[in-house]
Amino acid sequence: MIFPGSLEDHMELYYGIGAIAGICVLVLLMGLVKQKTQVIFVFVLRCIAGSVGISAVNELFKSQGIAVSAGINPVTVLTVGILGICGFALIYGILLYKFL
Repeated sequence: MIFPGSLEDHMELYYGIGAIAGICVLVLLMGLVKQKTQVIFVFVLRCIAGSVGISAVNELFKSQGIAVSAGINPVTVLTVGILGICGFALIYGILLYKFL
């Protein structure tokens, strides 16, 4: 489609469209970075809380005379960090199954 006007008018139009598109992409990237930061923060928080929870349950079992304890190692910390409370229950479920 041929627009009336000079070449400079068309170039300004294209620069304007490019600027708007660039700003839209920038806003989308900012939202994506914020979302990823929140996901990483929740993951780290789950890992820390899971490690503390494993220690507490190990001490509780030890005080009750139950010979089941989960080790705090990268596998258990990642399991709790990724799955949350379900991962915590999974770790102790496997240990209790082996105990039987």
